[in-house]
Amino acid sequence: MAELNIGDQVTAIYKTGKYIGEITERRPQHYLVRVLAVAKHPMQGDLHNPKDAAVGFFHERKALSYREQANIPEKMVKKFDGEIPEYLESLKEATSKLRAELQGDDSAWAQQSLRNLESLQKDYFKSL
Repeated sequence: MAELNIGDQVTAIYKTGKYIGEITERRPQHYLVRVLAVAKHPMQGDLHNPKDAAVGFFHERKALSYREQANIPEKMVKKFDGEIPEYLESLKEATSKLRAELQGDDSAWAQQSLRNLESLQKDYFKSL
């Protein structure tokens, strides 16, 4: 696998979200990635008990913000070739896609995730 360099455009998986961004720093076994778009919105709930609503605390997981930087393990970062979408448009698309997936699932986890997503969308798009 070719090593990636500062300034390279990449996709990066952080927790359960996937982002498009650029490498701003090389660290031991990690890259610091500046987020430019959202490819997949993070799943809701407890990361250690995926798709389980019966957990002590059901986390509301926000997508990383525009230009936010995250320290991401090397193996979760891949070269990106293509047009980087505008951040807000990519966030709208990612939340819509997650909503559609959740609406097809009648589990307690999916229903709680939909409530979280509704709240997040109000927060994300309040200025629109």
